[in-house]
Amino acid sequence: MPKRILQGVVTSDVMDKTVTVRVDRRFQHPVYKKFITRSKKYAAHDEENAYKVGDIVRIEETRPISKRKSWRVIEAVTRAPAPSAPRVADPVSAEAQAGRKRVRRGKADAAAAAPQKAETP
Repeated sequence: MPKRILQGVVTSDVMDKTVTVRVDRRFQHPVYKKFITRSKKYAAHDEENAYKVGDIVRIEETRPISKRKSWRVIEAVTRAPAPSAPRVADPVSAEAQAGRKRVRRGKADAAAAAPQKAETP
């Protein structure tokens, strides 16, 4: 019997020598004729810990390696882009901070700022 081969996206690479792969399948609803996407997650063996989150990989059915793991990663179809450095906000100069007007309103200030109603006799 031929081994099944599936393609999916790596969703977790936290475990040692194991990646979690999400495989999506699309099918048409038998009554409503609308296309539906269903996904299933497989634990796949990754001997070298080479695959990272976001990689699109092919997995192949194999003998049971552990209780949940009976698939192994064959190859990467597409690699995920390398994570870029986090953006750092531009520091605001002391002159720009000095020019800012800061307004704080508490309950007393809010009552004073509210328009006063004219009293009717």
